[in-house]
Amino acid sequence: MTVDEHARRHPEVWRRFSPRQTLVRYAWYLGIVFVAVWSVSNLDIPWFYFLDAHTQAGDLITRMIPPDWAYFDEILDPLLETIHIATLGTAITFFLAFPVAILAARNISPNAMTWFVARFILVASRSVNTVVWALLFVAIFGPGPVAGIWAVAARSIGFVGKLTAEAIEEIDEGTVEAIEATGASRLQVLMIGVIPQVLPVIYGTMIYRWDINIRESTVLGFVGAGGIGIQLYASINQFAWREVAVILLAVFGVVIVSEFVSAIIRQRIN
Repeated sequence: MTVDEHARRHPEVWRRFSPRQTLVRYAWYLGIVFVAVWSVSNLDIPWFYFLDAHTQAGDLITRMIPPDWAYFDEILDPLLETIHIATLGTAITFFLAFPVAILAARNISPNAMTWFVARFILVASRSVNTVVWALLFVAIFGPGPVAGIWAVAARSIGFVGKLTAEAIEEIDEGTVEAIEATGASRLQVLMIGVIPQVLPVIYGTMIYRWDINIRESTVLGFVGAGGIGIQLYASINQFAWREVAVILLAVFGVVIVSEFVSAIIRQRIN
């Protein structure tokens, strides 16, 4: 049988999507394009600035070369302070996020009200950027690393708590039921049946969040919350681009090291 004869006898053509599904998909694509165009048109972007953007970028890079390495001694302490802010903020997160995660997990939350309150806390934490949290805590504690530590913690609670709560909801319920059948108390069930199952997730999430907090802590100094951001902000305002280059390279180095350390720890945990 030739190909033409086979095509005449079997005119059906396999299609991945039905005509209706295809129409819906194209409608979604058109909707996304419409939203994108509508958003851009309402931003009032001065497009003429893009004409010489490449020239300005090249000029800025030229001003940064060579970096003023003698300035590194002045940013070493603020750089270490940035690492301390991220580390202490992450440590505080562990003690604050875990209780909220327990209440936010549907399968072990005491009732609907506690579940709603815990979920509200997690959503509120994630909804506010770290810099905004820093502004609030600077108003409370004053400028300095304390405000930065609590800003990092306040932002991290939602991230760590959400992932931990989802891990708790996916635990093996058979283990929990077996422990409950022995007459164990609620606390014993939690300590023996729930926490051991989610500990790897908690450790991995905390390490991952610490890695993120290292990055976010570098800009907290812009609002007075301590760290190397203060020096970066001052150097940019003074157009000291060679100093800016040193700061950016130092931050890049710290981020690379933190990424390497977190990857090793997560590998050992898994």
